[in-house]
Amino acid sequence: MNIDADVTVIGAGPAGIQAGMHASRKKVSVAIVGKIENSAAYGTHIENHFGAVGRADGTALLNDGIRKAERFGCRVMNENVISVSREGDRFLTVTESDVRITSKTLILASGIRRNTLGVPGEKELLGNGVSYCASCDCNFYKGKGAVIVGDESEAASAAELMTKYASKTYWVIGHVHVSDVMMKRAEASGAEILRGFVKSINGQTNVESITLDDGRSVITDAVFIELGGRSSSDLAMDLDILPKPDGTVEADARGRTAAPGVYACGDIAGRPWQVAKAVGQGAVAGNDAAENVRGDNAGR
Repeated sequence: MNIDADVTVIGAGPAGIQAGMHASRKKVSVAIVGKIENSAAYGTHIENHFGAVGRADGTALLNDGIRKAERFGCRVMNENVISVSREGDRFLTVTESDVRITSKTLILASGIRRNTLGVPGEKELLGNGVSYCASCDCNFYKGKGAVIVGDESEAASAAELMTKYASKTYWVIGHVHVSDVMMKRAEASGAEILRGFVKSINGQTNVESITLDDGRSVITDAVFIELGGRSSSDLAMDLDILPKPDGTVEADARGRTAAPGVYACGDIAGRPWQVAKAVGQGAVAGNDAAENVRGDNAGR
């Protein structure tokens, strides 16, 4: 499926939803792509946000925000994004079900990666075989063994990628939350799929193997932990925007990044990681992106 939009918002958290609503109110076409369950606000309680009575339910606020965005005219897709690229003067966003969205501006609002496995060896071997970004570190493991861990589109995409570099690629997957399209692509790439959960990552100074919950041991040189969908910082690198060491992206007061037509808001734009800040930045970025499209400002 091909979709043409004025503004694509990647992320369905407080920043992304607010950005979509504000852009749509400027009478431009808006596509919001993301899963609310990937938002840091999902499953939490919020007390320090204007309008929240007592301990507001984060999940309920997100669902209400999506409904409002749709009423304002946003097209919302409950999918992860697997890639973004600049195609001439427009942007191409590709989702896990192979929906291809072309837009004039792009807003990155899918947060930063915080998901870890929490297993023995993960922290100790970080940087010595343990990585959270296959697309960043794939070149270090040419001709070596690689294990991808994760249940969603990010892991499927990483498994497909690593078959082009590693001598052997395993994909450890527990509960399947990936689209049929991405699953078929990973299977066709030659990655060997292992159903189960990682119990430990083993090695002295470098990764040597992993142990699964059923006792199986897999010899490998690298473990790529790819949980959820691709974060904004991952996608920023696809657009030649270099994230800071903490995974955040530099954006000015209007949400503009160093890449023309690309905006960033919410957690990806730095601390404090608060709903109030995310909503405010989303409103500003959404307004500016829409005005950029309409030619109402000196958009870059």
